[in-house]
Amino acid sequence: MAGRVDGKVALVTGGASGIGRGCAERLAEEGAAVVITDLQDLKGEETVQAIAKAGGKARYLHHDVTDEAAWQEVIADLRGKEGRLDILVNNAGIGLGGSIFEMSLADFKRQQAVNVEGVFLGVKHAIPLMRQGGGGSVINMSSVAGLKGSPSLAAYCATKGAVRLFTKAVAMECANAKDGVRVNSVHPGIIETPIWLTVMPQGGGAGTNAPPDLDAMSQMAVPLGVKGYPLDIANGVLWLACEESRYVTGAELVIDGGLSVR
Repeated sequence: MAGRVDGKVALVTGGASGIGRGCAERLAEEGAAVVITDLQDLKGEETVQAIAKAGGKARYLHHDVTDEAAWQEVIADLRGKEGRLDILVNNAGIGLGGSIFEMSLADFKRQQAVNVEGVFLGVKHAIPLMRQGGGGSVINMSSVAGLKGSPSLAAYCATKGAVRLFTKAVAMECANAKDGVRVNSVHPGIIETPIWLTVMPQGGGAGTNAPPDLDAMSQMAVPLGVKGYPLDIANGVLWLACEESRYVTGAELVIDGGLSVR
């Protein structure tokens, strides 16, 4: 199945680590030229080097997804260098856990800005370039937290639920325009990524900054009994990005080991 996105250009936000890096590496492995954006410049360049070492093609751009001017610059850069955009993975996001009664308005707004406004800006500025090339695939990263509520994650759930329905509405808008752009959301469950350090900053290790025990969490909460990895999500993103999913839009791809069913 090699070359499933051969010749395509992909933009992955938040691609320096975690799920974003997994998506960037998998898309590059299958033939896409990948533009990775993030605020973590060192990790971003490391990801580009890892992709190059594996024989793939990628480059990195510093990018704050909450800044509209920055989005305009990224898309202009893509238009000038690659000349097209076929795949957008709106992955950049943050997770701030804690009681909603103790969360500051500033933190609530910051999480909304990255997780929701960042997706909005990506769609607004990237889809016109996709349309110029005859269409493409937009994959917005939501979460199981966008499907069901969770204690101490109300603010995070609010952002991921917004991404879920925003995705469906944009999918219908593109379908009505007959522009060849498909828009879908992905909903990861318990995946081994750095986001858990902020979602659950006192997760159960030896110290207050220790990460949560994802293996124990998964054994208790996930029907399959195990945690997932970025590659599990990346494989789903790859499917939504390639022609195998040509008849799929406005859908939500849940990759959670059955967590959302409980």
